[in-house]
This record gives sequence, structure tokens and C-alpha cells, in this order.
Amino acid sequence: MAERFVGGGWRDASGLDRMEIRNPATGEVVDTVPACGPGEIDEAVAVAAEAFARWREVPAARRGELLGAAARNVAAHTEALAPLLTSEQGKPLRESRMELQRFVATLEHYAGLARNLRGGYVSDLDEGAHGLIIRRPLGVVGAIVPWNFPTTLLGNKLGPALVTGNTVVAKPADTTPLTTLRIAKLLRDGGLPDGVVNVVPGAGPHAGAALVAHPDVRKIAFTGSTPVGKATMATATDSLKRVTLELSGSDPFIICDDADLPRAISAASAGRFFNCGQACLAVKRVFVFASVADEVIDGLVAKAAKLRLGPGTLPGVMVGPLHGERQRALISDQVADAVDRGAKLLHGGQRPEGEPFDSGSFYSPTLLLDPPTDSRVAVEETFGPVLPIWRVADLDEALERANSSVYGLGSSVWTRDLARAEEAAHRLDCGYTWVNSPTKVYDELPFGGLKQSGYGKEHGNEALDYYTETKSVVVRY
Repeated sequence: MAERFVGGGWRDASGLDRMEIRNPATGEVVDTVPACGPGEIDEAVAVAAEAFARWREVPAARRGELLGAAARNVAAHTEALAPLLTSEQGKPLRESRMELQRFVATLEHYAGLARNLRGGYVSDLDEGAHGLIIRRPLGVVGAIVPWNFPTTLLGNKLGPALVTGNTVVAKPADTTPLTTLRIAKLLRDGGLPDGVVNVVPGAGPHAGAALVAHPDVRKIAFTGSTPVGKATMATATDSLKRVTLELSGSDPFIICDDADLPRAISAASAGRFFNCGQACLAVKRVFVFASVADEVIDGLVAKAAKLRLGPGTLPGVMVGPLHGERQRALISDQVADAVDRGAKLLHGGQRPEGEPFDSGSFYSPTLLLDPPTDSRVAVEETFGPVLPIWRVADLDEALERANSSVYGLGSSVWTRDLARAEEAAHRLDCGYTWVNSPTKVYDELPFGGLKQSGYGKEHGNEALDYYTETKSVVVRY
């Protein structure tokens, strides 16, 4: 049985209820974890606060060395961690390995920035006076991580938090805590001091809410849905906590008439169906110029038909199950709404039958043509393997419809015309635009949404600003 990881070791949970962690592909119980609440959060925050007093005094370069060594220890155990991640999340083993490698790469990236943490200097403020601008760590950071990418999204928070001198209490999703708990132990075994990284499993309304409300937590780094993100921000205002919110998305994918169509089709398919479509930055709406629409539609149908669906542990599987029955019911309702209101079902749209699909939360890769603009797949986030497609006349119409969403996370445009690409990049209301490129996020570039897709940035040097406070010092001779 897994426990909570606090202060560099496992803490007894004999008096707590247990939560069952189930395999989305089979419905079977993988393990149980303690259902922690406010008391366990209090304990973890106290331990993290004590560790912060020591960790902040470690020179930044040394913090980077320790973080890099700890990341390498996780890397050495990737093959053992990948099956555990697949068993609790559902994604194919290949994707689990990729996710864990991404986690390690992010920690190594921020470890490499440790020697570049700088403040500022202003001379001649006044006669005999000059100014210093210093950057100080915040303190205890609460990291709340969802179930779709449990380790990647943890890394996005741990990297900048730790290298700037903060300590972390992480609350993983109540359905995917196992790999996170194992990673915390590996980071400690790899050299991170006791109490610098702590993991407390529990349900959002209990453990998560207590972490957000805790007066000694100075910053909340949250990834999840927009409604929960809004509630998180509202609670954090009581103690004026710093927050970063990485929330829902409905990313548009524009294919112009001069695009490299085979590459665009491949990128749209991969961008939609990777991780069974359960990604905030997944391709969620395709707008294709009418003159090339038939070719694009035929290509996407052919791609979807070739995707092998099944349990993530089977060789050759490309699309695993949805994360649970609740998620499948939501996706099914969204598709039914579109079809009932006139959308053409091009492919999928149902639960596959027979073994091994009867016992898991599977849903076929689905393509819809021309749903109503006010249908649920058009206005809501579709967090599953469903891709709506619309024909448009030109770039102006594509951009207008792309920007009609309340979300503004990512976007894509495919064209050989650089002037057209530049126009789209400037006019798209979102935090990230890919031009003729797969939807890959880079640690070197800031990532974060506009509108109801979030607040603040992860990745890039910019992320460091959200884990430090700036202080001005005047020195007079």
C-alpha cells in the first residue's frame, strides 16, 4: 500500500481511510492510498516550512546541482516507473516513457538555469546612494496536479520552484498519485534534502482545498479545469497568495489552401489523439479552407481508422482508454449533442465492443463535420478523442471563429505564406501559436493561456518570476 511522502520518508497512515486507484483499461484496483485531509496538509506544510529555512540558504548553483542529480536518479528508473504510470492513468507504455523523459528534461533544464539567477543594480540613485534589486524565494509552494499528465505537470512546477529556493507540497490527482509518490522518493534518494519535496494524496475538496487555504503556503501552482481554477484563485485571495493557473483549452488548428497537407493532417491527428485526447493543449477544433477540405477530411478519416485502440500495456497500442467512466460519459454526451443537432459523424462516435474493451473506459477516435457553432463540442473543452472540423472561406473567417472561444491556450496555423503566418500569430488570442509545427511545448519558451485558459506562465525563464519576489534595497555610503 502506498502512503504519503513527507519529510524525506513515508508517514504512517493507519488512522486514515483509503482511496482505491483503478486501472482505466480494466477497472481493477491497482493500489490504495490514504485519503488525506487538512490535518495531513498541516503536517506537510510545517515540514516544508522547516526545510525552507535551510534550502533557501543553499547557494543557487548548488541547488541546481542537487536538482540535476535527483532528476538523473528518476531517469535511471524510467523503465520501472512507466508501467506504474500506465496502470493508474491508462496511456500506452510508449507515452508513459515519453512523459517521464519529459519530466526529467524539465528538471534538468531548470537545474541548468541555476547559475543564471540574477537580480539587478542601479547606480547613482542619489548622491552617495545606489540600489540593489534582489530576488527572494517565496516559501512553501503548493502544487496541485491533474490526472492527464501526472508527472510532466508536476515537473513544470518542481523545476522553477526548487531552483529558486522554495519547498513544495504536492497534491496529485486522487486517481493518479502512485507514480508521483514513487518519484518523490527517488528525488530524495537522488540527493534532495528531506522536506524539500512532499507529496500528500487526497481528494480535491479535502486535501486540495486545505492546501490552497493554508496560511503558510505562499504560492499555489494549479493545473486543471477552469471552474476549479476560478475557485482556487478565489480562495487564494484570502491570504493574497501568488497563483499560476494552467486551465482548460479549445485549441484551433487552421489549415490554409497552400499548406503542406500531408504534414498538417499528421500533426492534427497526433495533436488530437495523443493521450486519448486528454490534454489541455490538444488540437480541439480544425478550420480548413474549403478548397482543400475534402482532401484534409479524407486524410484525417484515414489516420483515425489506423489508430489501434486498446490497453496501454499491449504492444502497438496507439490510443488507450479514457481515464474513467465519468470522462467517457461526458465525451459521449458532447458527441451526441453535435450529431443530434446536425453534425456529420465521419468516424467513431461509440464505445468499441468486445474484449478487451468491455471492462475499460474506451471510446473510439471520433471525427465530426460541421457541428453547429453553439454545439457543446464547439463551445466546451472536449477532453477526449473527438475532433470537430469546419470548412472556412479564408483566413479572416478562420481567425474570427478560432477567437470566438472563451479559451485562449494554444493554436496552430499551417501555410507556406510567411506573411499569412505572421498575421495569424499576431491575431490569434492565445498564449502559444505553432506555425507548421506539431503541438510540442518547449522548456525554453513560456507557456500559459489567455482569457479563461489561465493566469501566469510555466516553462521558460519567465516561470522563475512566479516563484520569486523582487525586493529593492537602497545602500547609502
